[in-house]
Amino acid sequence: MFTYQTISSPVEAEFTDRGSRFIAYAFPIESALDFKQELQKLKEQHPKAVHHCFAYRLGTDKNNFRSSDDGEPSGSAGKPILNQIDSVGITNVLVVVVRYFGGILLGVPGLINAYKQSTQQALRLAKIETRSIEKLLWLQTDYNSMNDVMHWIKYYQLSVVEKQIDLFCTFRIKIPLAQEAEIMARFQQPSIELKFIDETE
Repeated sequence: MFTYQTISSPVEAEFTDRGSRFIAYAFPIESALDFKQELQKLKEQHPKAVHHCFAYRLGTDKNNFRSSDDGEPSGSAGKPILNQIDSVGITNVLVVVVRYFGGILLGVPGLINAYKQSTQQALRLAKIETRSIEKLLWLQTDYNSMNDVMHWIKYYQLSVVEKQIDLFCTFRIKIPLAQEAEIMARFQQPSIELKFIDETE
């Protein structure tokens, strides 16, 4: 399996029940840092909201996830949000549901339904796209081999996350898992001196 599905861009939707507003924001994310940044932005955008509940899932092994009820009754917010993410079969996705209290208590069943419906509506608006699973690699070479490295980066249209030209030339790039063996063979030619540090995101 060399691909995964996620949403292509941020979307939002709103659900209302007995005066309470539930505004769901869905984002494509790549890391827990992305999650923290998006959550902080929403807290600044909605400082008077009573709750900022969320759930996210990262990676293709389905083991990296987190959810929060943010003060709502246990299991009434974060879990319903995560369940909707999983029901669509997507990953690298964050959903934050911002709640403005309308003055009437909804009870746990009402809250579960509200967080489920708002998340569901947002994800229905999202465009689902298929992306290649990639490995993150650090490449280090001297100036004599830099042109060869740049040639293969351009040839395979690899994403360069970071490039630093100093005593050595260092690149941080993403390699599609489906082409890993082929691309690694290109970089491991005798004429190219490289230092590989294998990472995953």
